[in-house]
Amino acid sequence: MAVAPHTGYSGQALSPAGDKGRFVLPPDFRSAVRESSDGRVLCLDKHPKFKCLTGFGLSRHAELEDQLDRMEAAAWNRGEDFDRDTRASQFFGYKKLSFDDSGRFQMPDHLARQAGLGEMLYFHGGGRFFTIWDPQELFRMGEEWANAKAACQSLLEEVEAKLGKGKKK
Repeated sequence: MAVAPHTGYSGQALSPAGDKGRFVLPPDFRSAVRESSDGRVLCLDKHPKFKCLTGFGLSRHAELEDQLDRMEAAAWNRGEDFDRDTRASQFFGYKKLSFDDSGRFQMPDHLARQAGLGEMLYFHGGGRFFTIWDPQELFRMGEEWANAKAACQSLLEEVEAKLGKGKKK
């Protein structure tokens, strides 16, 4: 199946756990995933550096294959060994999930545990991929994450204000 190249992931959004523990892939991210997957396939994996997840569409598979080829060639050019099997297992161990028309998907337990995810997900665009954070994990990050933390805090306040208004009625 040929998948369209994606235009990239940008923006921020928050998704609380819904019925049956499902989350909603926010509309902007959902559109980009659909575009890059020829349908409703969300790819998720543990971020290799941070305590969060990365998300992307199927079109990233070819990009990862190309990256693997470049890494192998660079290692050989430096006269170093390269364990392609191990690196490929790290690149292509992502989980493919389906989501419905509303963007609802079930978060796999093993990924939620690795990223410390709870009842609220913060989505943050990263160009070729997006990250998914538990807000408290994001707030532990350094100053280089100040913009993401501010966006997340603002979104949390909006959700709290909506929930507060709902309780007053």
